[in-house]
Amino acid sequence: MSRDRIPAWTGIAAWFGSIVVQLLGWTWRIVRVDMDAYEAELAAGNRCIFAFWHARMLPLVFTHRRRGIAVLVSRHRDGELITQIIHRLGFSTARGSSTRGGEEGVREMLSLASEGHLLAITPDGPRGPAERVKPGLIYLASRSGWPVVPVGAAAQPVWLLKSWDRFRVPRPFARVAVAYGAPIQIPREMDANEAERFRQEVETAIASVTATADRRATGAA
Repeated sequence: MSRDRIPAWTGIAAWFGSIVVQLLGWTWRIVRVDMDAYEAELAAGNRCIFAFWHARMLPLVFTHRRRGIAVLVSRHRDGELITQIIHRLGFSTARGSSTRGGEEGVREMLSLASEGHLLAITPDGPRGPAERVKPGLIYLASRSGWPVVPVGAAAQPVWLLKSWDRFRVPRPFARVAVAYGAPIQIPREMDANEAERFRQEVETAIASVTATADRRATGAA
């Protein structure tokens, strides 16, 4: 999107949005589940790609802020607002998606990976279908050589937005759970059948850690 097409109010809205995220986040009661596997990767000097559902991203924007993580953000107009908000919270971004500018986005992510940034992607974004991993994540993991770390986030209570994915906004003082799965290594060389098998494996893993987060957020586990 060219700069002259960005609404004049975007900068002010981004500043306000970043403040709201932090004010909300400071009230949340946050529980982290099963961090050992990915922390071991980072302690060993390895890097990874965090993968999580689009609807569940807001708690992660708070819990993972100011770490220089690079996030793939849509080229749709609302992506510009998201980009400016998360820049203010210490993230880097690449612009693209599986529906528009996807190849350029992957190239930007690979460039950021070469600079040492951790990567993060919502593999069902930006327009769905919800909770279905698109092939772009598998391609990015294969090209980078970095494992995928499934992440699940949940909160109780939440506001549910009327969006394609029923985006969740944890309410003030909500109980927030963030769960991590074991890293999944994607081979650099594979045929179409193998790529689909890994796509399904990652999808199942994200669904599993999201269910774990749901249980912890509601106090069921």
